[in-house]
Amino acid sequence: MPVRGVRGATTCAKNSREAILAATRELLQEIQRANDFKIEDVAAAIFSVTDDLNAAFPAAAARELGWQDVALFDCCEIPVPGSLPRCIRVLLLLNCKTRNKSFRSVYLNGAEVLRPDLTASKQGVDR
Repeated sequence: MPVRGVRGATTCAKNSREAILAATRELLQEIQRANDFKIEDVAAAIFSVTDDLNAAFPAAAARELGWQDVALFDCCEIPVPGSLPRCIRVLLLLNCKTRNKSFRSVYLNGAEVLRPDLTASKQGVDR
Protein backbone atom coordinates (compact mmCIF):
# COMPACT_ATOMS: atom_id res chain seq x y z
CA MET A 1 0.00 0.00 0.00
CA PRO A 2 1.45 3.42 -0.92
CA VAL A 3 2.31 5.84 1.88
CA ARG A 4 1.81 9.57 1.35
CA GLY A 5 2.74 12.52 3.52
CA VAL A 6 0.55 15.41 4.55
CA ARG A 7 1.84 18.40 6.47
CA GLY A 8 0.49 20.97 8.82
CA ALA A 9 1.55 23.65 11.27
CA THR A 10 0.09 25.95 13.85
CA THR A 11 1.27 28.35 16.48
CA CYS A 12 0.64 28.21 20.17
CA ALA A 13 -0.48 31.18 22.26
CA LYS A 14 1.88 30.35 25.12
CA ASN A 15 4.27 27.72 26.41
CA SER A 16 1.90 25.74 28.61
CA ARG A 17 0.81 22.12 28.53
CA GLU A 18 -2.82 23.11 27.95
CA ALA A 19 -2.00 25.50 25.09
CA ILE A 20 0.32 23.06 23.30
CA LEU A 21 -2.16 20.19 23.54
CA ALA A 22 -5.11 22.36 22.47
CA ALA A 23 -3.23 23.75 19.46
CA THR A 24 -2.09 20.28 18.42
CA ARG A 25 -5.58 18.76 18.78
CA GLU A 26 -7.02 21.57 16.66
CA LEU A 27 -4.36 21.03 13.98
CA LEU A 28 -4.83 17.25 13.82
CA GLN A 29 -8.61 17.51 13.72
CA GLU A 30 -8.47 20.07 10.91
CA ILE A 31 -6.01 17.98 8.88
CA GLN A 32 -8.27 14.96 9.32
CA ARG A 33 -11.37 16.95 8.35
CA ALA A 34 -9.67 18.48 5.31
CA ASN A 35 -8.36 15.15 4.05
CA ASP A 36 -11.09 12.70 5.07
CA PHE A 37 -8.99 9.86 6.49
CA LYS A 38 -9.44 7.48 9.41
CA ILE A 39 -7.03 7.15 12.30
CA GLU A 40 -6.36 3.59 11.08
CA ASP A 41 -4.91 5.14 7.88
CA VAL A 42 -2.15 6.95 9.81
CA ALA A 43 1.10 4.99 9.76
CA ALA A 44 3.12 7.56 11.71
CA ALA A 45 3.18 11.19 12.82
CA ILE A 46 6.29 13.30 13.31
CA PHE A 47 5.83 16.44 15.38
CA SER A 48 8.33 19.25 15.79
CA VAL A 49 8.25 22.30 18.02
CA THR A 50 10.31 25.44 18.15
CA ASP A 51 12.68 25.70 21.12
CA ASP A 52 10.33 28.09 22.93
CA LEU A 53 7.75 25.30 23.41
CA ASN A 54 8.79 22.73 25.99
CA ALA A 55 5.85 22.36 28.37
CA ALA A 56 4.37 19.27 26.66
CA PHE A 57 4.89 16.76 23.90
CA PRO A 58 2.50 17.40 20.96
CA ALA A 59 2.15 13.64 20.49
CA ALA A 60 0.23 13.54 23.78
CA ALA A 61 -2.62 15.38 22.03
CA ALA A 62 -2.75 12.68 19.35
CA ARG A 63 -3.03 10.03 22.07
CA GLU A 64 -5.88 12.03 23.64
CA LEU A 65 -7.65 11.90 20.25
CA GLY A 66 -7.42 8.11 20.16
CA TRP A 67 -4.29 7.65 18.06
CA GLN A 68 -3.25 4.68 20.24
CA ASP A 69 -1.84 2.46 17.47
CA VAL A 70 -0.01 5.19 15.56
CA ALA A 71 3.76 5.57 15.77
CA LEU A 72 4.36 9.09 17.12
CA PHE A 73 7.61 11.03 17.37
CA ASP A 74 8.39 14.47 18.84
CA CYS A 75 11.48 16.54 18.04
CA CYS A 76 12.79 20.11 18.11
CA GLU A 77 13.01 22.39 15.09
CA ILE A 78 16.36 23.81 14.08
CA PRO A 79 16.52 27.22 15.82
CA VAL A 80 16.90 29.33 12.68
CA PRO A 81 17.11 33.06 13.50
CA GLY A 82 13.89 34.85 12.56
CA SER A 83 11.81 31.68 12.32
CA LEU A 84 8.17 31.62 13.39
CA PRO A 85 7.98 31.46 17.20
CA ARG A 86 5.87 29.00 19.23
CA CYS A 87 5.33 26.81 16.18
CA ILE A 88 4.14 23.20 16.12
CA ARG A 89 4.56 21.27 12.87
CA VAL A 90 3.44 17.81 11.90
CA LEU A 91 4.16 15.39 9.09
CA LEU A 92 1.59 12.61 8.87
CA LEU A 93 2.42 9.46 6.92
CA LEU A 94 -0.82 8.02 5.59
CA ASN A 95 -1.49 4.64 4.09
CA CYS A 96 -3.59 5.28 1.00
CA LYS A 97 -5.24 2.98 -1.46
CA THR A 98 -4.31 5.06 -4.48
CA ARG A 99 -1.16 6.91 -5.46
CA ASN A 100 -3.17 9.67 -7.12
CA LYS A 101 -4.90 10.91 -3.99
CA SER A 102 -4.04 14.54 -3.25
CA PHE A 103 -3.84 15.82 0.29
CA ARG A 104 -4.36 19.33 1.63
CA SER A 105 -1.79 20.86 3.91
CA VAL A 106 -3.24 22.73 6.87
CA TYR A 107 -1.64 25.84 8.37
CA LEU A 108 -3.43 27.60 11.24
CA ASN A 109 -3.07 30.49 13.66
CA GLY A 110 -0.42 32.47 11.84
CA ALA A 111 1.49 29.47 10.48
CA GLU A 112 0.08 30.27 7.04
CA VAL A 113 3.19 32.42 6.53
CA LEU A 114 5.24 29.24 6.32
CA ARG A 115 3.60 28.21 3.05
CA PRO A 116 1.70 31.10 1.48
CA ASP A 117 1.75 29.20 -1.80
CA LEU A 118 -0.47 26.54 -0.23
CA THR A 119 -2.67 28.71 1.94
CA ALA A 120 -3.46 31.84 -0.10
CA SER A 121 -6.56 30.25 -1.55
CA LYS A 122 -7.15 27.91 1.44
CA GLN A 123 -7.04 25.12 -1.12
CA GLY A 124 -3.38 24.16 -0.83
CA VAL A 125 -2.53 20.69 -2.04
CA ASP A 126 0.72 18.80 -1.47
CA ARG A 127 1.75 16.67 -4.40
